[in-house]
Amino acid sequence: MPAWGADRIRAALAATLLACLAGPLAAQTSDLVSKTALRVCADPANDPMSMEDGSGFENKLADLIGDKLGLPVRYTWYPMATGFIRNTLKAGKCDVVMGYAQGHELVLNTNHYLTSTFVLVVPEDGPLAGVTQFSDPALKDKVIGIIAGSPPANHMARNGLIGKARPYQLVVDRRYDGPAVDMLNDLAAGEIDAAVIWGPIGGPLVKRDHPGLKVIPLLKEAEFPRMFYRITMGVRQGEKVWQRKLNSLIRRNQSEIDAILSDAGVPLVNDMGDDMKDLGQ
Repeated sequence: MPAWGADRIRAALAATLLACLAGPLAAQTSDLVSKTALRVCADPANDPMSMEDGSGFENKLADLIGDKLGLPVRYTWYPMATGFIRNTLKAGKCDVVMGYAQGHELVLNTNHYLTSTFVLVVPEDGPLAGVTQFSDPALKDKVIGIIAGSPPANHMARNGLIGKARPYQLVVDRRYDGPAVDMLNDLAAGEIDAAVIWGPIGGPLVKRDHPGLKVIPLLKEAEFPRMFYRITMGVRQGEKVWQRKLNSLIRRNQSEIDAILSDAGVPLVNDMGDDMKDLGQ
């Protein structure tokens, strides 16, 4: 066979191979993302973040992003528990999770749109209203509610506060159980002296349901583990084009995102987690 003939055959085979490889790759990066709707994966009962009736602040964020894209928002509802990503985002039933911790390997994270921290919730007019960190002697011998296994438990143990702590479940089906809601109700009823909750949950619940309670962002705990986390939107691994599109939307609409979060009662802190965010910037 002439040399040029063999070269053409090799080139044709190479082109065919590249085409075969390009198909799945293209599907991973763009073809799976809907062009007709913003398809969101969410827990239907994750109050105050996502709710099937659309009242959660993550629902409002989805509405904002959908509006900027010129697309209606459509939901796939699934409890936020084991298998959530596998059965929703990875299964191609939706294209974004509105709130996901930065660096989580199950998803491809967008740039963060929110940085928040754990908070101490106490009676507004009570003796703990001036407490800002776990080392405060005023907390000694107090009954403090804590979500079992959450990062603040380490700090409480370090400061001798775990012995009398009241634990609340970490992993539950929010359609049937609400540990943060239960904790705040117990605090309002005087059954515990203080509550430690993730700010984006505790802040909005207090603002809406417990005007007599005070939310104190825990910004002064220097030891590990950190108390603040950056929250992103999560997309399927490999979908870099879609990730970049959302990054651009976040960057250009951060002030509107902040307004939604602030109005909901979410405590917003700076990227280093050591001070409240300046919403005037």
